[in-house]
Amino acid sequence: MTNFIVKKVAVLGAGVMGAQIAAHCINAKVAVVLFDLPAPQGPKNGIVLRAVENLKKLSPAPFGVADDAALIEAANYEDDLDKLAGCDLIIEAIAERMDWKHDLYHKVAPYLGAQAIFASNTSGLPINQLADGLDAALKERFCGIHFFNPPRYMRLVELIPTATTKPAIVDQLEAFLTTTLGKGVVRAKDTPNFIANRVGIFGMLAIMHEAEKFALTVDVVDDLTGAKLGRAKSGTFRTADVVGLDTMGHVIKTMQENLADDPFFNVYQTPAVLAKLIGAGALGQKTGAGFYKKVGKEILRLDFATGGYVAGGAKAADIVGRILKEKDPVKKMSALHESTNPHAQFLWAIWRDVFHYIAVHLVSVADNARDLDLAMRWGFGWNVGPFETWQAGGWSQIATWINEDIGAGKALCAAPLPSWVMEGKVGAAGGVHTPAGSYSAFLDTFVARSTLPVYRRQEFCPPLFGSGVANGRSAGTTVFEDESVRLWHTGDEVLVISFKTKMHVIGEGVVNGLKMGLDEAEKNFKALVIWQPDAAEGAPFSAGADLQAALPLFMQGGAKAMEPGIKLLQDTFMGLKYASVPVVAALSGLTLGGGCELALHASKRVASIELYMGLVEVGVGLVPAGGGLKEAALRAAQDAQGNDILQFLKGRFINAATAVVSKSALEAKQMAYLSASDVIVFNPYELLHVAKGEARAMFEAGYRAPLPRGVSVVGRYGLATITAQLVNMRDGGFISAHDYKLGAMIAEIVSGGDVDQGSVVSEQWFLDRERQALLELLRHPKTQERIMGLLQTGKPVRN
Repeated sequence: MTNFIVKKVAVLGAGVMGAQIAAHCINAKVAVVLFDLPAPQGPKNGIVLRAVENLKKLSPAPFGVADDAALIEAANYEDDLDKLAGCDLIIEAIAERMDWKHDLYHKVAPYLGAQAIFASNTSGLPINQLADGLDAALKERFCGIHFFNPPRYMRLVELIPTATTKPAIVDQLEAFLTTTLGKGVVRAKDTPNFIANRVGIFGMLAIMHEAEKFALTVDVVDDLTGAKLGRAKSGTFRTADVVGLDTMGHVIKTMQENLADDPFFNVYQTPAVLAKLIGAGALGQKTGAGFYKKVGKEILRLDFATGGYVAGGAKAADIVGRILKEKDPVKKMSALHESTNPHAQFLWAIWRDVFHYIAVHLVSVADNARDLDLAMRWGFGWNVGPFETWQAGGWSQIATWINEDIGAGKALCAAPLPSWVMEGKVGAAGGVHTPAGSYSAFLDTFVARSTLPVYRRQEFCPPLFGSGVANGRSAGTTVFEDESVRLWHTGDEVLVISFKTKMHVIGEGVVNGLKMGLDEAEKNFKALVIWQPDAAEGAPFSAGADLQAALPLFMQGGAKAMEPGIKLLQDTFMGLKYASVPVVAALSGLTLGGGCELALHASKRVASIELYMGLVEVGVGLVPAGGGLKEAALRAAQDAQGNDILQFLKGRFINAATAVVSKSALEAKQMAYLSASDVIVFNPYELLHVAKGEARAMFEAGYRAPLPRGVSVVGRYGLATITAQLVNMRDGGFISAHDYKLGAMIAEIVSGGDVDQGSVVSEQWFLDRERQALLELLRHPKTQERIMGLLQTGKPVRN
């Protein structure tokens, strides 16, 4: 097999998407040349240089580390086309004009390498038409590649081959996108707007149509169609504002121009209110006004009747909120269908519209129902895909209701449901997803998941309702399980421990589970991996200590009653650090407080790129007491290698004293929460595979636990320096008096306290002082205020 390794990417077009695609390639350590037109004034690469500079100001941040912006190589089409020869992948990302794209293709084609893949990041232009004019050899290496905005965070990438694209090219590109860039890849057909935008924009138009029918305001619609419905919390109208009303208008126009024969064509008309807003330049968030407008701190909503903005904040009816909390999807869908409440009738109508649409169009827009569901989950933020929702809610019953509404003229069009919905394989299976695969309307069969080698790296692939695939909550052989943890394995000599607590917080049950897991791993396995089964869906590694569970003990016995539990936590973490087998922490999402400290004591860390890691205890008026400060002092001393330790300690102190959290795994390395040898994974579905691989490799290499060593400290010299910095922060009004106290306590611990500079202390010395500081703070009324405030409101209290 020939390896396909993308060493360098060229991105043609330094607009919003092109520049951010380039940034994410840099995150993945892939060299990038970013092209645009020569600037009419100043440096010839001025357009690109300004675009890169603007990337630093965007939120959410395109770069894992802002300083990496300097790694993008700027180029222009006049002087630098010869640089294309060294690029393995060229992504065109200029404006959505067929003629402009063809002109650019003609200009760059002679400079492309003989093996380079050429792809267009178009959101809806026909890929086969884009390929017109390319020579036969380049046509075989050309396809569509549709990233969703923002490219770093949105998982979906649609790959669209042409009639002449070599299958091997698409396979190679899918492997690169999946592992290197961490994307969820769906292969789409060359139809207008492909899969996600086709279904997603139809869904938004249907919602606007039904909202008008039921006379609902934008804030009520967004409350109904956001998190309550398992979709993006911004709902419908707020999402349109964020995307840009002009962008939405462009996608709708593509549907109008290319789907005249579609039975739903009447729905593709640009809503009058949307056209009016676009005409007035009210394009949403980027112009400050759209369906919403922010005035001071108040968010106003558009009033359809007057065209002005009025106070918002209206919510869904209470009865509908209760229906949506129903855990049984069959009962939930039935309740929506049968309810006479207008909000419930609206929700049934928008589900019916989407189900009707995807049934009619599955044959033309997607290879199978799985691809359509994943496209909506990854591209539009739906927790559950539309086919999954239909199947879970009762396939046959819902189909009957849809047919009744079509017959009664309530549906958006009169097209009947395709016969496959109630008959044949799907009718017999009760839905489109089965253990054998997902239904393809084109092939009239169930299609299994991809067998490309890249997917062997995903021990648990994205689950789909009805597919019956294994998942990390129940797969493998369970060694032990209770309400807090599960210890399990898949026969590969690596023991895995997963937490079952909410937000994977660490309480007595988790600590005991860790002790049990370590004991079991040392006796019968090569390694222990700490991994959370819902990591790929954005769940935290651990949000820290379980304060809620500890509260009753504190209320009964005061701070002193907490000491044995804190000591047990410290001893357990030290046990992980000095275990006879490697312990690998597979980190993702929030890794805070005690979760961060747990990770710091592992033999190695394998982290998802989206890692938000830090010691945040000061937010609840406490200091880290699970060895986090010990590790800060120890690692600073190690990194100093005989130089001034304080220079390596200052940053670690500030991070803990001000509760700084990394905005990526790359930044976590910069902040020294991750070591240089720790591994960063871009696809969260590969996290367990890589963590196990690292653990086995460490064992096979003859892993030995580190020998305990004394820690050289900065002593009273360092303490005085750090304290002076704290005084300046307090006197300047940057921190409160209680924050100053917390910072001073952290400074005393990490510096070694009132000892000579260069004194050597043990790890236990730090742990004892962490524990005593925590117990002292638990007695402090200001800390108690912070803890109670967080538990009651979920937000940190600054006092």
